Amino acid sequence: MYLKALEIQGFKSFPDKTRLTFEKDITAIVGPNGSGKSNISDAILWVMGEQRTKALRGGKMEDVIFGGTEKRPKMGFAQVSLIIDNTRRIFDTDSTEVMITRRYYRSGDSEYYINRESVRLKDISEMLMDTGLGRDGYSIIGQGKISEVVSAKSGDRRELFEEAAGISRYRYRKDESERKLMHTDENLVRINDKIDELKIQVDPLKEQAETAKKYLVLRDELRLLEVSVWMETLDKLHERAKTVNEDWQRAKSELEKAQKDLDDLYASSEGYSEKMREKDLEAENLRERLSLSETACAECESELAVLENSLNHNLEREAQLNMEIAEQGTRARALENQIAHRRERVDEIKTELESIDKQIKGITRALSRNAEGEDDAKLEMSRLIAEKSEKQTSQAHCSTVLSMLKDAAEQQDETDEKRRRETEEAVKRRDELKEQLQEAAAAREQARERADGLKNVIEGYLMRIDGRESKVKSLEEKQTKLTIDLNSAKSRVAMLTEMEKEFEGFSLSVKTVMRESERGTLKGIHGPAANLLKTDDRFTLAIETALGASMQSIVVDTQEQGKAAIEMLKRRDAGRATFLPVSTIKGSELRHRLENEKGYLGTAFELVRFEQRFANVFSNLLGRTVVAETLGDAVAMSKRYDNQLRIVTLDGQLINAGGSMTGGSAARNAGILSRANELKAQQSKMEVLTAELRDCSAKLSEASRELSAAKYELQTADFEHKEALEILRTCENNAERTKILLAETEKTIENFINEEAMASRRQEESTKRAEGAKAEMERLTAELMELESRILDISARSEDYGRQAKEMTEKLSAFSEKRSSLISERDTTLVAIKQLEELLNDLTGDGESRRQAISALNAENEELTQKKQAISEKLEQSRKNADTIKGELSKINALKLELEGKRTQSEKKAQDKNRELLDIERLCGSMEQKKLASEMEEKQIIDKLWDSYELSRTAAQSVREPVENLSEATKRISALKREINQLGNPNIGAIEEYERVSERYNFLIEQRDDVEKAKRELEKIIADITKEMKDIFFREFKVIDESFRKTFLELFGGGRAALILEDEDDILNCGIEIKVQPPGKTLSTLSLLSGGEMAFVAIALYFAIIKVRPTPFCVMDEIEAALDEANVDRFAHYMRSMTDKTQFIAITHRRGTMEEADMLYGVTMQEKGVSQVISIDLDEAEKSLAK
Repeated sequence: MYLKALEIQGFKSFPDKTRLTFEKDITAIVGPNGSGKSNISDAILWVMGEQRTKALRGGKMEDVIFGGTEKRPKMGFAQVSLIIDNTRRIFDTDSTEVMITRRYYRSGDSEYYINRESVRLKDISEMLMDTGLGRDGYSIIGQGKISEVVSAKSGDRRELFEEAAGISRYRYRKDESERKLMHTDENLVRINDKIDELKIQVDPLKEQAETAKKYLVLRDELRLLEVSVWMETLDKLHERAKTVNEDWQRAKSELEKAQKDLDDLYASSEGYSEKMREKDLEAENLRERLSLSETACAECESELAVLENSLNHNLEREAQLNMEIAEQGTRARALENQIAHRRERVDEIKTELESIDKQIKGITRALSRNAEGEDDAKLEMSRLIAEKSEKQTSQAHCSTVLSMLKDAAEQQDETDEKRRRETEEAVKRRDELKEQLQEAAAAREQARERADGLKNVIEGYLMRIDGRESKVKSLEEKQTKLTIDLNSAKSRVAMLTEMEKEFEGFSLSVKTVMRESERGTLKGIHGPAANLLKTDDRFTLAIETALGASMQSIVVDTQEQGKAAIEMLKRRDAGRATFLPVSTIKGSELRHRLENEKGYLGTAFELVRFEQRFANVFSNLLGRTVVAETLGDAVAMSKRYDNQLRIVTLDGQLINAGGSMTGGSAARNAGILSRANELKAQQSKMEVLTAELRDCSAKLSEASRELSAAKYELQTADFEHKEALEILRTCENNAERTKILLAETEKTIENFINEEAMASRRQEESTKRAEGAKAEMERLTAELMELESRILDISARSEDYGRQAKEMTEKLSAFSEKRSSLISERDTTLVAIKQLEELLNDLTGDGESRRQAISALNAENEELTQKKQAISEKLEQSRKNADTIKGELSKINALKLELEGKRTQSEKKAQDKNRELLDIERLCGSMEQKKLASEMEEKQIIDKLWDSYELSRTAAQSVREPVENLSEATKRISALKREINQLGNPNIGAIEEYERVSERYNFLIEQRDDVEKAKRELEKIIADITKEMKDIFFREFKVIDESFRKTFLELFGGGRAALILEDEDDILNCGIEIKVQPPGKTLSTLSLLSGGEMAFVAIALYFAIIKVRPTPFCVMDEIEAALDEANVDRFAHYMRSMTDKTQFIAITHRRGTMEEADMLYGVTMQEKGVSQVISIDLDEAEKSLAK
């Protein structure tokens, strides 16, 4: 005994915790259709890890949880536990008992346990491998698996045989290793692509780094020389400024004396002006008072108008409110009428409900009395039927005895007659044997001719198979190549997509800017120039060469946005980048007409595609670069136009304006533009390869089918050839058998004479037994007729009870419906009354609020009238104040005219003195201008020190060196600037970027070596596992084949059967054919057998596998359903013979299987939708019956 118990809770139709114990060799689970007995098989399959909902007869995994019934709510989880005895250590654990538990929640969460310790599904699957258990094993056999074995293609049966051969664990390890190998290949492709990409960057970065280093040396020399020259100039300016300052001080003293005299005159004039301002101030105060008085008058007039308007509005509002109060009174009376009407209807409904309740109670009491009478009748009926059954059993026993005696007599007569006929025939048979010898000789010649013909047919089939095998092999090689190419293309697309996303190939500064743009911290960033254009594959290398470092230039909307990005790079020390503002950049065009030049393809600008808003950007970058076919064409064009053109060739060679040339080899498909084009090409390639692979797979399937058909025809012909040889040997042995038959015939005649005397004595004893059985039969028949009459009377009475119950139930249902309708109407009417009362209350409250509003309006009108009177008095006083202020203002204006005359005379004298002062100021200004010019020149030099090198004057003093010859130093500065300009725009970040890229390049080389080493190790592991799998499978397959032959012979009582590998050279992948020959039939394929025969063949195969590799327990779910009664008995007896190694649980409804069981579980559904289990120990039941 292996399977101890099964615990189910919340699984499908088992909401309550149910425990089934399996303590016997064979346990049968029975029950009507729909009772849930197959749910037990599903529970065992599910707890062992089944994930396919179709295999569990569901649509989704949530369907395994009890879904509820009319009386029970649905459950939140399902749990199944499988308890297995492990004393024989079928599992690799020290525990003598293993409990496997699976729990699934409605939320979708799953839990797995082994001996109540949480594990993964993978742990359970690995533990069950090669034991025959598990979701892919043969421990659970249902009708579906029976049909799969006999109807599946030969290649689809492998899983069953691999599990039976014990190589599932090896297959799992091999598949894992192959997945790792595929992942390793993908990583290797990705690493090699990245190495190629970085290899393209290393050399240009090295050149840029060297240029940057040279730039830094020249920049440092220029800085030292410029600082020294500027400091020398500052010293000279300082001496000249000292002399100019002394002359300026003298002129300044004269200017101060003249200024003092002028100030006195201005003071006198200012005195008069001061008095005038005082008068202006007095006048202004009076004007403000006048303005306030006039404003007060205007405000009073405005307030009077507002008060008048408010009074009118309040009177109108009072009239409106009185009208609304009248309307509300009318509506309130209508609502009170509706409420009264609905209350009357509620009282009527109450009366009707009381009447209906009385009638329902009366019918219910009558139904109860009727049910008691019906139960008494059924009890009496059951007793009479049981008594009738006992008498029928006795009658059947008598009938059986009579029938047996009659059959025995008839059989004896037939035996006597047969014995006489056989005696006569024995004599004749002796003469016939000679003729049979002659017939055997003729049959031998005929068999020899048939064997020779079949040999020729076999040779023809072998030639056909060779051709078809070549075709299959060719298609398999093509399929493998297409699969490899498709996987390579997928890996390449994934790698290129990742590189595009990560801006692989771009400098650190570009990556930093693009990351910040994606985060939203930088605005107006469109991306690197290389990502904003497209071109044909033919021109990709030429455009990449033409752009050069400009491919990494970043396009922005405005200069301000470019400036913000530069500031960010400076803050983060993330290198340098070039920015191309769309708003300011200007395009450029080629001035020469080159359309007729040999090899001319156009300007680079004309050969690219981009958004129109970036036209000036790409015109600036590519507008003056010519694209030529070959280097020869480019050289010829450059010479013809005096080396004024910048020309690039299709293979990436470059001739610069001025005649310099850049060229050499360049890797294909490694540049930034090439990458985008390649990504598109690889995606198209994937689509083409997928279509080709699909077509190749279809052709391979058809070719494999044709090859299988040819092999089957060959096997059939070979079998017929062997059969012909067997017939030949049979004919040769016929003569010997004839002699043996003659001796047996003479002995048979002697036996017949002895048997005739014994038969006479048996006939007399049978006659006496028949007479006693007939008398007993007549007595039982009379008693049965009396019982039948009583049963009919009770049945009629029971029918009357049933008819009366039906009529009363119908009345009860009608009254219940009417009662529900009245209750619904009553509830609806009560709700309406409540709503109408609420509406009436609202109307009453509104009327009161309106009357309060009218009172408030009357009070407000009295207050407004009082305010109106007060404001009219204030208005009269404000008008009088205004007239007084106007008189005072006229007197002040006359005094101001007198003071104006005195101020004019003082100002005339000041003008004369001012002309004298101007002459002195001109002299002073000239001196000051010289002084300022000197200071300005000095400041410019100090500013240049800071702007260029961020040096203060003091810091520059510590840096400077003596300058012996200022003129020579100036020339050297110009030369240094020219050299720096010739370097262009060096990428200072390339120094750091080169170090970073070189380091990553070397790291990837090492990583590639490690991955290749791991790949070799995986390939060796796969080869070792494959070899071991082949050895184990071939050995175990032979054992299973031999077991199948014996099992088939034992179950079918004859015939032949065999398991055949379709290709012994590829035993791990080839299909497995099942050949069978039931007794009395020719060798045929499974498809030619009947449904019952196919099911019996599949059962024989499963039994054969269990005999070779016993599974701890086996659940059989109605697999014998298609068998007839005789074969069911054979199946059950054979199952009993295998219980020494395997425990069987049979879900069945066939009597033969039930009779063979030790324990019987009955599954019922007394409550709709809920399964319950009842157990019967058949051994104990037999003992009880025996007592």
